[in-house]
Amino acid sequence: MSQTFDPASLKFDSRGLIPAIAQDHETGEVLMMAWMNAEAVARTLREGRVTYWSRSRQAFWRKGDESGHVQRLVEMRIDCDRDCLLLRVAQTGPACHTNRRSCFFTVLRDGVEVIDSAPLDA
Repeated sequence: MSQTFDPASLKFDSRGLIPAIAQDHETGEVLMMAWMNAEAVARTLREGRVTYWSRSRQAFWRKGDESGHVQRLVEMRIDCDRDCLLLRVAQTGPACHTNRRSCFFTVLRDGVEVIDSAPLDA
């Protein structure tokens, strides 16, 4: 089955947002999670560069505009409930604002938090 995609067909929360998980398209590594609204989804699809909605700044945030750590969209997937997105991306540099490849570097081991990886520039 195929149909023309309309961002309005997604299930956004009460703030008009949907979680978007960025995944490296080559390795499958989960890089980060951020939020998108319908316009951020549309901009991402139109431009091929991932655009999120920053809740703290209340503004669009095109990944890499400030840091140079660009995310180019390879493929967008929609989960079965249409309330979460998987963005398969080509990542330039680290994805995390801590300068790590992935935001998911804290591991729970036997009830203890362990930092699993060093920043890329270390």
